[in-house]
Formats: sequence, C-alpha cells, structure tokens
Amino acid sequence: MPVWLQAGAWGLLAGGALVIGALIAWFVAVPRRVVASVMAFGAGVLISALSFDLMDEAERAGGLPATALGFLVGAVVYVAANVLLARYGAAHRKRSGDQQPSEQEQAGSGAAIAIGALLDGVPESVVLGVSLLAGEGVGLSVLAAIFISNLPEGLSSASGMKRSGRSARYVFGVWTAIAVASGIAGMLGAASLDGASPEVIAVITALAAGAILAMVADTMIPEAFERTHLYTGLIATAGFLAAFAIERA
Repeated sequence: MPVWLQAGAWGLLAGGALVIGALIAWFVAVPRRVVASVMAFGAGVLISALSFDLMDEAERAGGLPATALGFLVGAVVYVAANVLLARYGAAHRKRSGDQQPSEQEQAGSGAAIAIGALLDGVPESVVLGVSLLAGEGVGLSVLAAIFISNLPEGLSSASGMKRSGRSARYVFGVWTAIAVASGIAGMLGAASLDGASPEVIAVITALAAGAILAMVADTMIPEAFERTHLYTGLIATAGFLAAFAIERA
C-alpha cells in the first residue's frame, strides 16, 4: 500500500476517536468531572508525545535552530487563528458545560466551532503522515497519544454542543467531517513531504508540535481544570507517564 494511502488510513483512524467520543456524549450522561479527568489525562499524553517523539526527532534530524523556529511558528499560527475564531464563538469549543453559545446567541458560532475543531485536528494528522516517511511504519506512540486525546475532545465538545442546543445532525456532521479531514491531512502530509530533506521534515514536525502544545494549553487544560481543579496535575502526569511507557515499549 502506498505510504500516502497508509497515512490517510491512520489519520482517519485517529480522527475516528472524535466520533466515538461524540457518540458517547450524545447517548450517555457522562459526569462532567469524568469528562474533565479524561481530558486532563489526554493532555498529559499529548505533552509526552510531542516531547519525546516529535521535538526529539525533529531536533535530531534538523538541528535546534530549525526545530525551535518551527515550534514557535506553529504556536504563533495556532494562537492567532484561535484568537480570531474566539471572536466568532469558538473560544469554548471543547467545553462540556454551558459555555458554548447557541446559534441564536451568536450567529455564525456553529461554523466557527467546526473550523476550530478542524484547526485542532490537522496538526496531529500531519504528524502521523510524516511519521511514515522514515519507512518504519506509523509511530505507534504518536498514534496512541492522538487517539487517546481525541476521545475526550470529542466527548467534551459534543456534550457542550448538545447543551447549547445543537442538533444531532450538526454534532455528528462536524465530527465525521473532522475525522475525514484528519485522514486527508495525513495523506497530504505524507504525499507532499515524500522525498523532502530531513531539515524540512524537522521544521514541519516541530511546527505541528508547537501548534499541538498551544492547543493543549488553550483548550484542553482549561476544561480539565474547571472540574478536576487541584487533581489536574496528577491526572495529566499519569497520562504523560502512560504515553512515555508506550514510547519506550
């Protein structure tokens, strides 16, 4: 199977966790503290993955200056896009409570939330596609980290969408579209960077890592801390350790 097609399949699988989370939130009344705890765990998992897989590999391949530049650019681009989307109602897109505005409260917020969800998922999928270019198969620790973190993202955000009065068609339409877009992003990442120099791949990997870390800090940790408070750090530490153990195994 061509590498770009493999990347698309793995991206779709990772994005599918969002749909699973949305299904759970729609049909099961999951306590918000449980949602927040899983979100904290997922945040720790992602931080571990981008530390020991993405940034470490990027620095080894492209050197510290290129890696640092890509990392900072990724964070700046993500934050700038996130600030813009927040003005249209997407600031609380991962919140499970009543923070998300309805379309009646803020026109256009539905589209902004959908675009924000896409913004959150694309960097992760690109990383999956790039991880296949080394010829050693998909990075299992990165795949596990993205899947584990996507589950509470879909669960929490879909719960908030339901509370704000969004329809089932909207909720599942958004997450299905994001899952498909994740597959396409992984496919495009592998296809466009196949044959690229190690330095270029390092910069792209670091850029995605910067965007992911900014996403964790801006959207996942606030939702986790709102309900788990002083236990957030401990739960995130458990997620970090779990991902580290997977990477070392």
